[in-house]
Amino acid sequence: MLIIGIDPGKSGGVAIWNYSIVQAVKCPKDILGMSSIINSCTTNGWVDGHNIVAYIENVWAFPTDARSAAFKFGVNYGIWHGLLASRKIETHTVVPKTWMKHWTNKLDIELPKDKAQRKRKLKEIASNQTNKKVTLYNADAILITLYGLDQENRKEGQ
Repeated sequence: MLIIGIDPGKSGGVAIWNYSIVQAVKCPKDILGMSSIINSCTTNGWVDGHNIVAYIENVWAFPTDARSAAFKFGVNYGIWHGLLASRKIETHTVVPKTWMKHWTNKLDIELPKDKAQRKRKLKEIASNQTNKKVTLYNADAILITLYGLDQENRKEGQ
């Protein structure tokens, strides 16, 4: 099974798991870059006839966001969903609170309330989960991917 984890948005990232994290990158800025990542998952031999599942963070714009920024974010989110659907990739959305709670429970920790401190802590957690270079851009995507792996393992165990 191959699992794609996506933290959409301009400061997000994409991570891919296939027996380990095999790729963790910043979100591409354009549709061709996004498409290239999804296409590589289905054409480069990573899958070997197994399923591909995607977990994408379900986030939304805030009333305080600028209209153009909120619109751009929504477009990005929609592009990811469209690309996944066009390749018939099973997709699950997960809100940040859910995947973060998974990690706090799993590691028996509390995340800082301050956003900058929380991002640094999530980067530290992600760094302990992979040998790939972890940045503030791809840390959440790595943790979303591994959250997805745990969810898929639970389904198989049932």
